[in-house]
Amino acid sequence: MFDKLRSAFSNAAKSLGEKELNEKDIEDILFELEIALLESDVATEVIDSIKSDLKEKLIGAKVDKNEIEKFVKDSLISSISGLFDQAGKIDLFEKINENKKQGKPFLILFVGINGTGKTTSLAKVAHMLKEAKFSVVIAAADTFRAGAIEQLREHTNRLNLKLVAQNYESDPAAVARDAVLYAKSHKTDCVLIDTAGRMQTSKNLMEQIGKITKVVNPDMKIFVGDSLAGNDTVNQAREFYEHVKFDGSILTKSDADARGGAALSIVKVTSTPVLYVGVGQEYPDLKLFDKDVFLETVFGSLENVDMTKTSESESKPEPTPEPEPTPEPEPTLEPTSDDPFEGIKDEEIATYSDLFDIPPPENDKEAISLGNKIRQWIKNGKPKPGETISTDTDEEIQKHDKEEKPQKKRGRFGFFKK
Repeated sequence: MFDKLRSAFSNAAKSLGEKELNEKDIEDILFELEIALLESDVATEVIDSIKSDLKEKLIGAKVDKNEIEKFVKDSLISSISGLFDQAGKIDLFEKINENKKQGKPFLILFVGINGTGKTTSLAKVAHMLKEAKFSVVIAAADTFRAGAIEQLREHTNRLNLKLVAQNYESDPAAVARDAVLYAKSHKTDCVLIDTAGRMQTSKNLMEQIGKITKVVNPDMKIFVGDSLAGNDTVNQAREFYEHVKFDGSILTKSDADARGGAALSIVKVTSTPVLYVGVGQEYPDLKLFDKDVFLETVFGSLENVDMTKTSESESKPEPTPEPEPTPEPEPTLEPTSDDPFEGIKDEEIATYSDLFDIPPPENDKEAISLGNKIRQWIKNGKPKPGETISTDTDEEIQKHDKEEKPQKKRGRFGFFKK
């Protein structure tokens, strides 16, 4: 996305002065945006919605040619942020406490296909609730998949929790009902219900989950999907939502997915929020989904984005292409995260690339090397081609490259490459 969008912005800037944008002015940008979103596994109906919203914001707006990239980026982030806002939020602990005051257990039904991490996610939620001082019982209502009951028993033994189970091929609704009866008799706060996920018999599966829903009437239904499965996860969410009307999602393997297409698409397609994201294999590796963290992962720093998020952003002046130093200390020029351009402004990347005719990096090594060269160029006072630069530059850069671990690379517009 880095080179494609930069080229689109460059072409747009050549044809623009300070003028009102029309549809023709933004054709290339919208086309490259559509390609980039498709490559990020964003569903087509979601892309159409984003493009439509972006068109509405851009057409008729007065934009200086030097500000076109920032303006479009801000508008795009605002559009995507709005999708998450429309889906709303759910405070799980608050809902559990509401039931607790009424003397009722809070029932959560987990749905999703086999292999997405549904059972492990259920165990992570159980751990989270236990840490929050809620009592938990787990129902092994997947009586179809071989090993499903043993897998849950292993988790409940580790977590020291009660497991309600029957034999394989037992009625899943009966297992769920037994767990609810246990919770009521023992004044247990929460019942977590595991379910089957065999999509090859989709109709029977949905009927089975429908029966469980009728028998126990869960307070919340959670869909579990694999972030890395892209459009497959979106299609699964669409089908489950059509039959089950779940309330929110947990996306697993989110630590390995920087594109964000599944999260964005599920929120738009189902109008339900992403509740939690799995970021590792251990029980504590379940994090509350944060819209701002998601946007920063996909787009990079939101520090100068025109969203009324903090009072600090309202007090700062509009950034200029070549800002003067401020009294505040400059960010460190050494990388501190998995972003090879950490601490470097977008304008500095663009200026350096234009001055020295540097093409976009094609792999992790090139991205790290380019980031180090730009830092050294900044330290040396941003000399132009032909001016003297400290002789230890290459040696320092090579040393830093060897010490740096391979990292994921992002384009200047923010979407991570595959």
